Amino acid sequence: MLRTPTGGAANGSAGQADRLVSIGSVITMLRDEFPEVTISKIRFLEAEGLVEPRRTPSGYRKFSTADVERLARVLRLQRDHYLPLKVIREQLDAIDRGDQIRIPAPTAHGESADTAPPQAAAGAEPAAPARVGRAELMAAVGADEEQLAAWEAYGLLAENPGGGFDQDALTVARLLADLGRFGLEPRHLRAMKAAADREAGLVEQVVAPLRRHRNPQTRAHAEATVKELAELSVRLHEALVQSALGVRLH
Repeated sequence: MLRTPTGGAANGSAGQADRLVSIGSVITMLRDEFPEVTISKIRFLEAEGLVEPRRTPSGYRKFSTADVERLARVLRLQRDHYLPLKVIREQLDAIDRGDQIRIPAPTAHGESADTAPPQAAAGAEPAAPARVGRAELMAAVGADEEQLAAWEAYGLLAENPGGGFDQDALTVARLLADLGRFGLEPRHLRAMKAAADREAGLVEQVVAPLRRHRNPQTRAHAEATVKELAELSVRLHEALVQSALGVRLH
């Protein structure tokens, strides 16, 4: 049960329900169930459109009881069902419309059955294979053996230990091929790979304490945190590149 800043239950009288609270009070109300929640996390969920607190004339956020309950629902769906934010947003929108939704139990791999790719629906095309071979990858991205060898030589792409390339590698290969059409060679892209490795290291530092936590739910939450940090990292990288180009081109 959510707690009010004074320690009472969040589902108190109508007067309590109508009272708006600060973001710091929201953290206090959520912390018993979600000990890792932070102000930056709440701000991130707001930026993603998952909650819309009111604003004072001075610009301070003010949250209603409904806002806090909505945040708790989002955090539970992330922690217990590993749902991506896009799916969570769609489910919340459906609830707001009064639609009936079903939250499935997590599978053995921590993924909800309803998060399976759309291709799994009846009559849809089959899902892409988990791995592809060298010839399949080259055909998919329009590359030749020389290009693939260069990507591997510069550490931009690598086969899995058991052989073949996974879907992430296929995505990287497509982007490398697209950049190559603009004259960007593997030697030009080594800095991007090095930056990505450093960012991955930072993410690992952040989630390492969560993975070592005694609480199983907190350890499970580490994977959702990895995804969230990856999304933020990509957005920051995009914003920095656009900002740098804006400065240089104007």
